[in-house]
Amino acid sequence: MNQDQPTQAPVILGIDDLRPLPRATRIARTSSEGVRLLAEHRDSFIDELWLDHDLGGDDNILPVVTVLEEAAFNGRPFRIGTVFVHSANPTGAATVVQALTRWEYRVRRATA
Repeated sequence: MNQDQPTQAPVILGIDDLRPLPRATRIARTSSEGVRLLAEHRDSFIDELWLDHDLGGDDNILPVVTVLEEAAFNGRPFRIGTVFVHSANPTGAATVVQALTRWEYRVRRATA
């Protein structure tokens, strides 16, 4: 690596209604904001994507998961190093992990 070249800061995106996620470079608080955030990063590498299942009220992460699944189904999965699922809802978290693993995203259950 050339010492004169600047290193690019990692892209760490979070979609969570409450947690501050201090390592995140951008945070969306609703599923619709999360879908827009993914669209903004469609053609770039995302080092980490942090997902919370329950996003307040009737909102949840499933619209974001659908975008990720559709991209993979269409042969253009998002380029993501690791998807971290951090949710107090064990059933919801398991659903997200299972769905994204099915499409070969690297997914881990985590605590935020």
